[in-house]
Amino acid sequence: MNIAIVGATGNVGRKTLEVLEKKELSIDNLYLVASSKSAGKKISFKGKEHEVFDLENFDFSKVRIAFFAAGGKISEKFAEKAAKNCIVIDNSSFYRMDPDVPLIVPQVNSDDLKNNKKNIIANPNCSTAQLVIVLKPLHDLFIIKRIVVSTYQSVSGGGKAPMDELIEQTKSVLDGKEVKSKNFTKQIAFNAIPHIDVFSDDGYTKEELKMTNETKKILDRKIDLTATCVRLPISVSHSEAVNLQFEKPFSLEKVRDALNNFDGCKVIDERVDGGYITPLEAEGKDETFISRIREDKTIKNGLNLWIVSDNLLRGAALNAVEIAETLIKNNFYGK
Repeated sequence: MNIAIVGATGNVGRKTLEVLEKKELSIDNLYLVASSKSAGKKISFKGKEHEVFDLENFDFSKVRIAFFAAGGKISEKFAEKAAKNCIVIDNSSFYRMDPDVPLIVPQVNSDDLKNNKKNIIANPNCSTAQLVIVLKPLHDLFIIKRIVVSTYQSVSGGGKAPMDELIEQTKSVLDGKEVKSKNFTKQIAFNAIPHIDVFSDDGYTKEELKMTNETKKILDRKIDLTATCVRLPISVSHSEAVNLQFEKPFSLEKVRDALNNFDGCKVIDERVDGGYITPLEAEGKDETFISRIREDKTIKNGLNLWIVSDNLLRGAALNAVEIAETLIKNNFYGK
């Protein structure tokens, strides 16, 4: 099978290459595609150098699956053109709420792949992806009524430039120099910023609304969700403090068993010092980790969780590659 990666030189594009190297996907020809600025560069994959092609001139009829990892503007301009010749798996937010485009986490709603009307499949927001993979087995058992989630998101969610700026700001603070913010609304080093993406008229940010709308589309439109999204001075991995209210009674034992037995989830929850997962430990790992599992005694059928996952993997590259694997397994990939 021939595969293309659009945005191959960026954070998510390179992480997609890493995931593909680990997976057993049968690739005949790999095409790395990026802007004209990156065209001609060489990137290694499985010990072989691959030249980067210019997106403006790339012929998508050469491939069966194209991963788009270059942002919403690029997807808006090129995804539908590409989808005339191949299936597009899009990491941007542009198509996520399009009713004709399935929004997929394979472990949660792979059946929705059958409703692919545009030859485009959307990858969810990184915070949504790690949330719904944990919610799915619990919703199946106990039916979730309401979710309150606070996210603590790494700077890599904004791309490479914010990651570089975090290092620069940290050095400036430690050297006693003035800090200037370029990619953040305030200083990020040694700080927390309760603002990701633009504000809407009702006071929520676009990131918070993404989590609400995407969770409903992927899991169940009847679920109520409210979110507060915070950017922290962490390079990789997002964390979430999640409060759930179920319609049915539950036991902590059944919750643990359901999560431990669900593909992609791993419970690390001991009530001792260090008996939980942190962002640093989740980096580079495929699993979504769940800790601090406990009953919320202030509401009927309430549960509290701590969820941590590598946002560049579960929230982007890994999920995209697993979508491709699911397409191939079920022969949905078209031409």
